[in-house]
Amino acid sequence: MPEVTAHAPGNFCWVELATTDDAAAKRFYTELFGWTTNEIPMGEEGGMMYIMLQKDGKDVGALYKMMPDQQMPPNWQTYVATDDIDNVAEKAKSLGGNVVAGPFDVYDSGRMAVVADPAGAMFGLWQAKEHIGYRVKDESGSVCWSELTAPDLDAARKFYGGLFGWTWKESPEYTEWQHGGQSIGGAMQPKHEGMPPHWMPYFAVDDADTIVAKAKSLGASVYVEPTDIPNVGRFAVVADPQGAAFAIIKLAY
Repeated sequence: MPEVTAHAPGNFCWVELATTDDAAAKRFYTELFGWTTNEIPMGEEGGMMYIMLQKDGKDVGALYKMMPDQQMPPNWQTYVATDDIDNVAEKAKSLGGNVVAGPFDVYDSGRMAVVADPAGAMFGLWQAKEHIGYRVKDESGSVCWSELTAPDLDAARKFYGGLFGWTWKESPEYTEWQHGGQSIGGAMQPKHEGMPPHWMPYFAVDDADTIVAKAKSLGASVYVEPTDIPNVGRFAVVADPQGAAFAIIKLAY
């Protein structure tokens, strides 16, 4: 596919791993997906690194080591593009969400905020300047889907529909988020008791079984073994050695 050059407001635009061990995470993901990295110093001291993850020299996501005061487990965070982040952040509050951080400028790259929806699922907002977000998507080794696990789907539809103008297509077991005439992600209720609300990225792969076997050999845990979804593909849910969960899928089309 051609390189992505822009993300329309309301579309997913970036994924970012917050981890407890950036060196170990870098080894795991570069070996698993064949990504390369570009390390960018963060902060005035330059001791912390923001590690861009790249496929064929194009950004697909990033990872960084959490600060000691970040009291949360390792996780992948999904970002949604906006062209008016301050207004969207205020709108999130009016819809019952909580602005956890921001909005604030990230150097010349863009402007960001972190939001928790009314159920507590966290996601990012991104208003691009020099950094548009990922430049590769929907192909092997890149993000192809984003999925919300939420206890109350009606409440989730009200919040995200009001915030981004998303609509949805329902089936008995799954909700597809739609925006701009396309399905851009999904939503489902927790499969297991105690599972917290969260967003999770899916990475496209050429062979789900091979990638899962490789992930295991690299120290990952497998939450869902490779499973067929009729007319969609074969997917699995994996947690990296530090515990951050993500999904992989071999699409059927």
